Amino acid sequence: MSDLPDPRRLEELLLGGELRYTRLGAIEAAGVSEEFARQLWRALGFPHVPDETVAFTEADVAALAKVAELQPAGVLDEETVLRMVRAVGQTMARLAKWQVDILVETLTDPLEPPDIEALRLITANAESHITELEPLITHAWRRQLAAAGTRLLASPDDPKVQATVGFADLVAFTRTSRDLDERELARLVERFEETASDVVAEHGGRLVKTLGDEVLFSAETARAGAEIGLSVAEAVREDAGIPDVRVGMAYGPVLPLRGDVFGTTVNLASRLTTMARPGTALVDTGLAAELRDDDAYDLSRITRRRAHGLGVIQPYVLRRR
Repeated sequence: MSDLPDPRRLEELLLGGELRYTRLGAIEAAGVSEEFARQLWRALGFPHVPDETVAFTEADVAALAKVAELQPAGVLDEETVLRMVRAVGQTMARLAKWQVDILVETLTDPLEPPDIEALRLITANAESHITELEPLITHAWRRQLAAAGTRLLASPDDPKVQATVGFADLVAFTRTSRDLDERELARLVERFEETASDVVAEHGGRLVKTLGDEVLFSAETARAGAEIGLSVAEAVREDAGIPDVRVGMAYGPVLPLRGDVFGTTVNLASRLTTMARPGTALVDTGLAAELRDDDAYDLSRITRRRAHGLGVIQPYVLRRR
């Protein structure tokens, strides 16, 4: 196994600097307390490092010192700093694993252990592309931050906002998953998420989260939400490799929190999704009322249903006119 790429060299390459400091050495160089560093690294999702292990770079020291500067300046209190750091850590952990999985899948068989040549290719690709990808991450973060800030300014007096929320759920996913091997199942889920993500972005919505066989999206207006729901169903229908979806949507107040959305409107959309027939979209009375005078859509009232935790609700089938 001596022909394998050197793990330390790869780590230093990806960290952008030489491993020079032990845990206590990095804390001393940054001029922060051991307790502050421990809380910060834990919030970022870093594992505990033994005192004698050299595992930190100049960039680690600079990051510790920079975050510590926020508090004396009165910008943020310690609890807020740690919450912000935790958001970054959890997001970056998922992003890093996602990107590594893509690279491994591209260069190797993901169900087989990578051979030496594949590992060399992965290392070479990391070395050649890390510098180009880093500015893209900052750019994407700033664009998303600008969009989130704009949404906040649109309703500064109320933590809740009026929005359309919707779920798109793959039909018979459990049965389908039994007929596929792991590789085929992973590709199916990825194609579904890619399709939904592209549609949501095209119509100015937000992909709140993905749940394997289901996606949750939101949109600021009724029309944008309706277009997303119908377009996801249409795009999936045109892709023979993806089963049909059920779509459920509702319009009303939602509470955005930590990148997610909460409230009765979200629960209502979820219940409508379970009631929808394959390939169709069901909406609640709130969204139906918003779309009533829009000539682009046709709304058909169906039998009232009982929804767990919500009582009896009145669903409408939404179609293009």
